[in-house]
Amino acid sequence: MPNLTELSSIWVYLSASPLMGLTLTLCAYVIAFSIYRRAGFSPLANPVAMAIALIVAILTLTGTSYQRYFSGAQFVHFLLGPATVALAIPLARQVQRLKRNFVALMAGLLAGSATAILSSISLVALFGGGRPLAVSAAPKSATTPIAMAVAEKFDGLPALTAVLVISTGIFGAISARFLFNMLRIRTPEIRGFALGVASHGIGTARAFQVNAEMGAFAGLGMGLNGVLTAVLTPWLLPRVTAWFYGV
Repeated sequence: MPNLTELSSIWVYLSASPLMGLTLTLCAYVIAFSIYRRAGFSPLANPVAMAIALIVAILTLTGTSYQRYFSGAQFVHFLLGPATVALAIPLARQVQRLKRNFVALMAGLLAGSATAILSSISLVALFGGGRPLAVSAAPKSATTPIAMAVAEKFDGLPALTAVLVISTGIFGAISARFLFNMLRIRTPEIRGFALGVASHGIGTARAFQVNAEMGAFAGLGMGLNGVLTAVLTPWLLPRVTAWFYGV
């Protein structure tokens, strides 16, 4: 085992290199996933949440800025695009089921997307939050780039939106199984699609850990909800915020 002096030397070397962000991200996730596996893949031991907490703790303790960290971690960020496109592969294998359930899935998509937007604005307003906070929360169930773009367009806070999007995904990945079981929803495609609509990429990753079928429908829900959120939010947001805030 390396001693503290050796670990300090390694950190000093990495902190001056763009490799620091990438190395820290990969190591944090490997540690978090190891804990997740030892916990029997319990959703309560969500590896994304643990990895984020570990990275934040290390950056805080070492006084490392987020900008320096992200200069190396942006490679992982870049891979989100190809990974999202790759979700089409398992979905293509479920085309027949998709055709059979098309109407039901579209109805669920519309209901889920509208509910996510309206409930976010309403809860913020009812608890005394201002309009910028309501705008930032409205697209929280969409994938991060779309949600941040929508929030920025309507004078929200994109950085806050990003935090809310990630928090929503983690909460959905942790709580979905318990909610589905409580509601006696057993069908994999329904569970997956609902998880993708409500919890975007993090929920989709959790669905793939259950099985490929559930993951495929979660990917579909994530993609379609991103598009629908970008369409619905500009229409719903001014009307709902005018009702709550008068502007």
